[in-house]
Amino acid sequence: MIDLHIHTNASDGQYSPTETVQLAAQKGMTCIAITDHDTVAGLGEARLAACETDVECIPGIEISVQGNRELHILGYYIDRAHPGLIEACENFIRLREQRVSRIFTYLSQKGVQLTEEQVGRHVLKGAVGRPHVAHAMVDAGYVSSVQEAFDRYLGVPEFDSVERAKPTAREGLQMILNAGGIPVLAHPALLKLEDDSLVALILELTNDGLQGIECYYGRHTPAQTALYLKYAEKFGLLATAGSDFHGENNKPGVDIGDCGQSLTDADSENIRERLRLCSNDSSRTSPTFVNRLNR
Repeated sequence: MIDLHIHTNASDGQYSPTETVQLAAQKGMTCIAITDHDTVAGLGEARLAACETDVECIPGIEISVQGNRELHILGYYIDRAHPGLIEACENFIRLREQRVSRIFTYLSQKGVQLTEEQVGRHVLKGAVGRPHVAHAMVDAGYVSSVQEAFDRYLGVPEFDSVERAKPTAREGLQMILNAGGIPVLAHPALLKLEDDSLVALILELTNDGLQGIECYYGRHTPAQTALYLKYAEKFGLLATAGSDFHGENNKPGVDIGDCGQSLTDADSENIRERLRLCSNDSSRTSPTFVNRLNR
């Protein structure tokens, strides 16, 4: 069993990297990837925790880029000590910190009054993210759940007015490639694009270095999974699988390993092996590599 899309409290997950790896081991996972938002801060701890288990822990990241609120690029087998990536992550943290005051102003206009102290109680590591704000809203009685906070305030189009600056998709892909990583398009269904628009986006990203699509995802329907697998084959891209686990408090209903009902053990092993082959091949950045891998 694999899960290549997992968050810890190094970004906006509920559990520490150690606790997350232990949960994966308890669930019988054989391979996971820690992919915190715009940071590599939890990867060292996760690697050490994995050494005490039988779980392979792939170092990863999830970078938010311009073009769509849900346009995220996952990176696998990255060098967490790469200077360029570290510099980029430090800049991401600064931008997230600068966004906090804008979030407070936005919520105040909606009648929601929060303080930095109220939100800070939920930030154990890293910069403030939307789930931290959502928990503070629950504590203050403005909403009854984290989901309601997103549905009414933090996940609506109007919230885009306070969004932080993000790199372009090309820049995000290049950050991952420069750090020796494998860039993969996360949760394509959340983009809510028509087929023609999605195909155009995948083609554009592929020309800029994309090497995979997260075809198996807990909220993908079987029909969507089949469609994304078709696109992966058409464009010579890897197919990957992830749950987008954040913990039951931060993302209810999503458990480690919830990568879609259509994912079989054989699929899991195939994904793991192809990803490993891709990471070990020095020629994988050439345009022909992934096509060759999928033949």
